[in-house]
Amino acid sequence: MENGVAKPVIVAIDGPAGTGKSSTSKAVAAQLGLSYLDTGAQYRAITWWMVTNGIDIDDPSAIAAVAGKAEIVSGTDPANPTITVDGTDVAAPIRTQEVSSKVSAVSAVPEVRARITELQRSLATSAEHGIVVEGRDIGTTVLPDADLKIFLTASPEARAARRSGELKGADVHATREALIKRDAADSSRKTSPLAKADDAVEVDTTELTLAQVIECVVTLVEEKRAGK
Repeated sequence: MENGVAKPVIVAIDGPAGTGKSSTSKAVAAQLGLSYLDTGAQYRAITWWMVTNGIDIDDPSAIAAVAGKAEIVSGTDPANPTITVDGTDVAAPIRTQEVSSKVSAVSAVPEVRARITELQRSLATSAEHGIVVEGRDIGTTVLPDADLKIFLTASPEARAARRSGELKGADVHATREALIKRDAADSSRKTSPLAKADDAVEVDTTELTLAQVIECVVTLVEEKRAGK
């Protein structure tokens, strides 16, 4: 604390899909008065733009050539995170199965990652009170100097159950298979793979309720702020 004001804190929360990253990050940011950034939404947004504009998703050079074209704007209010592409609200269309199935291929292209990483860094450094940034490579690549790095994990079964609850009517078995496939793609890609930073705190959420995960992360952030 400086002059009684908590200094801005940058919190990186990484982990595979279905670990409760988004719900936890939003709630922690809201509780502590921090900004919030869902980096996955940015990759979904650029993927949506590629699909909408007829770019061949199987051709990395075609993706790379237009990586800088879409104007992506992320609102960082945890109570109402927004995302627009070229002025269009894409919060709903980026969550479709079509975008979900293509986001790994698009986000593996180095030019796309460089573009989105730059966006993420500028949002993080300009957050007045600090920010919770969630994704897959935040602690390792995007914000390696983050004040606090957290890596959320959970069993594939627990993650599939949560994710199929989010995706209405989804088959848990099919969801589990899709998650494992996505993990493999994200963990093995050459550019910024999904990985736990050496100095990250790992939190296994398999047996925890969402409220318990939030409480755990809030405590970690408060300890960091207090300089413990």
